[in-house]
Amino acid sequence: MTSVYSTDYQLVIKILRDARIEKGITQAKLAEALGRPQSFIAKVENGERKLDVVEFAVMARLLEVDAGAVLGMIGGRVHSL
Repeated sequence: MTSVYSTDYQLVIKILRDARIEKGITQAKLAEALGRPQSFIAKVENGERKLDVVEFAVMARLLEVDAGAVLGMIGGRVHSL
């Protein structure tokens, strides 16, 4: 399935997924830490479900990903008002 989400959003998900895999954490283990079913992680990683900002922050913390650095990588094409 091809995601309809922006390339910036897809980058965020890739960073989280890569961190999960690098740390040897299964989808099931991450989901358990979040109090969610494994299918929640699978749907996020496959682009079937979008994370809200709180879910992103919690996942980043659990995976020891610097959420601020990730957010700093996105939105580079946006100009100040």
